[in-house]
Amino acid sequence: MAFKPKIPIALLLLSLLAICAGLALAMQDPELKQCKHQCRHQRQFDEQEKEQCQRSCEEYHREKKAREGTERRRSEEGSSREESYEEEEFGGEHEEQNPYVFEDEDFETRASTDEGRDQVLEKFTKRSKLLRGIENFRVAILEANPQTFISPAHFDAELVLFVAKGRSTITTVREEKRENFNVEQGDIMRIPAGTPVYLINRDENEKLYIVQILRPVSVPGHFEAFHGSGGEDPESFYRAFSWEVLEAALKTRRDQLEKLFGKQRQGIIIKASKEQIQSMSQHEETPPRIWPFGGDSTHPFNLFHKRPSQSNKFGRLYETDPNECKQLQDLDLMVSFANITKGSMAGPYYNSRATQISVVIEGEGYFEMACPHRSSSGSRGQREGSGSSGRRSRSGPSYQQSRGRLRRGTVFVAPAGHPVAVIASRNKNLQVLCFEVNAQGNVRFPLAGKNNIVNEFEREAKELAFSLPAREVEKIFRNQDQEFFFPGPSRQQEEGGRAFE
Repeated sequence: MAFKPKIPIALLLLSLLAICAGLALAMQDPELKQCKHQCRHQRQFDEQEKEQCQRSCEEYHREKKAREGTERRRSEEGSSREESYEEEEFGGEHEEQNPYVFEDEDFETRASTDEGRDQVLEKFTKRSKLLRGIENFRVAILEANPQTFISPAHFDAELVLFVAKGRSTITTVREEKRENFNVEQGDIMRIPAGTPVYLINRDENEKLYIVQILRPVSVPGHFEAFHGSGGEDPESFYRAFSWEVLEAALKTRRDQLEKLFGKQRQGIIIKASKEQIQSMSQHEETPPRIWPFGGDSTHPFNLFHKRPSQSNKFGRLYETDPNECKQLQDLDLMVSFANITKGSMAGPYYNSRATQISVVIEGEGYFEMACPHRSSSGSRGQREGSGSSGRRSRSGPSYQQSRGRLRRGTVFVAPAGHPVAVIASRNKNLQVLCFEVNAQGNVRFPLAGKNNIVNEFEREAKELAFSLPAREVEKIFRNQDQEFFFPGPSRQQEEGGRAFE
């Protein structure tokens, strides 16, 4: 009987699988087929050993497929967790809700009478965690009829006022001293936290419209008005003390205190007589304003008394910054006002550090902004899964257009780094007030016009970045000879081909 050498099956199988791992056959499961083929052609194996070898191939193949499936599921779960993290971090917004636009229904009415109302915009982070950078700022709008009085109060917040329409006299009390300031359209004034303040609409015909930005100092993102004077409406905070404490503090009998703090029921905004308005508006006790050429830094200053920083027939931009205005320095805040001619547009541009909170004062239009945080699931899937369809995966983020209609009272936000353009309707100029948070060191980078950033690129950089000859890139980016304000899409269409020559 001839000797038949026996090679351990496990050792042989490992060798065969190692060989098969490097082979690629153009058919289904080529590795398994090659393994079985090698088993059937081992001369030293009898039939039983060949069958055992093939079963081992199948078992190894099943285990390998199971491992690959587990790894694939883990990868998918990891991607899902990453997407869930993004949704948790950035708010998980859906396409139908734009986190950067706020309308009338997003305001809370804190005070309302027949003579006016005071409304406060909801916390920015209530809408989206994308706005955490400005969560400690709030926006409020005060409207008051002619010849009205707004009751005294102090706030647990730093307050910056902008007189959008009308004329007012603002009275503050600081260090046992009363100061009266006659203000008008375009005036900006800061009210330090805790400062008692009251005001009047001293105009006989025009409504008073004041936009306020507040930075709370007690509870982040939350502020309150504290009314000392008043009774039941507005309720006086004196009423929170016991009568015993009030009698001792004010040295007055309880019956007189009950009368004092129980009579007022007209609300915060009330009608005043012509004589009362005239008396309070004539008590301005501060030196004449000479801002921005010097003077008292606590005095209001008028933005419209400055020369526009940008101006052409398509719009004007007035702006101040912390370097010019001592009142705004420690708030790291900048205030600007854009008057965009009907049918024209501002931008596109972006801010390097500042998040821009804009309030529409007058007119209609819309804005468009590029946002990398709101990519739809479709674009994300295309970006991450394009390899499976044979296309090369796209590098960098995918940008979603954030677009919103603008009208009087609309608030919209452009975070730092986000390119944005604001377009006025064809019917009326669009007036927009802007508060820019994190203003210190901010740079506005134009993306169109004669000073746009692409024009500063080297020719080689233009060619490499756009994969086009530099002359073609320059032809496009040097075609617009205006700066910051341009003809809008509607004006371009009206002018036809002339606009693109």
